[in-house]
Amino acid sequence: MTGNDSGKSNGAKKPQGFATMKLSNPDRQKEIAAKGGRAAHSRGVAHEFDSAEAKEAGKKGGLTVSKNIEHMREIGRRGGAARGRAKPPEVGKTLAELETEFEHTK
Repeated sequence: MTGNDSGKSNGAKKPQGFATMKLSNPDRQKEIAAKGGRAAHSRGVAHEFDSAEAKEAGKKGGLTVSKNIEHMREIGRRGGAARGRAKPPEVGKTLAELETEFEHTK
């Protein structure tokens, strides 16, 4: 058994330290984290993303999300459904009828 192994055979990690607060008191954890962020900014040691770093982070996030095929399918379904609600399809009209209507709207 190594120092990092908690003795569990299933490989799941148990939260330790500050991370355990998220389970027991998420509001208190958020409050402490915010104080730390404000302190770092006031001391001038906080990291601030520039546009290149932000672009790279967004790219990595997008690549990660797009690997989940089922998630991407769901996004596509929602987009298609929303688009269908926004503009109802012209059912039962011929191309000639649609072209005639379009000509009258000019």
